[in-house]
Amino acid sequence: MLSLRPARPGDIAAITAIYADEVRHRTASWELEAPDAAEMTRRFETITSGGYPYIVAEDDGVLMGYAYASAYRPRKAYRFTVENSIYVAPAAQGRGVGRALLRALMDACAARGYRQMVAVIGDSANAASRGLHAALGFTLIGVAPALGYKNGRWLDQVLMQAPLGAGATGAPDELKG
Repeated sequence: MLSLRPARPGDIAAITAIYADEVRHRTASWELEAPDAAEMTRRFETITSGGYPYIVAEDDGVLMGYAYASAYRPRKAYRFTVENSIYVAPAAQGRGVGRALLRALMDACAARGYRQMVAVIGDSANAASRGLHAALGFTLIGVAPALGYKNGRWLDQVLMQAPLGAGATGAPDELKG
């Protein structure tokens, strides 16, 4: 049975393995070399110390995927907007793990006072990610063609956006810790 919980430092080895597989074999990440556990720990600490949610999905004690939110852009006017990142282990893809993670991530971000979430999808051919985001209320806001080059081909960058909480209605309150 799938369960979701906040990520812990003890999850870094599994997170690193899931991400490394993505970097090496697919195009959701445009990194060309998979980072090691020390770098993934540094990233985890940066995200969580910034107050952003970082969630893992487990099935019978096995980490099946993870998701986190981070700043969309560093300038202060963007402070109510987050970018999501979701990675699912190859064996768990197509089993609803990504949907459960994204839904939980959206709820956690809305509870913190964020008003918009942006998905930066690394490849217009990634129908699974586009479909997942659309199913949870994201709309297409743009495609930047041939923006990156990986695995011997040019990749489009797809941007999708969803409102969180009250979205763009009214002025937002300051963020909750």
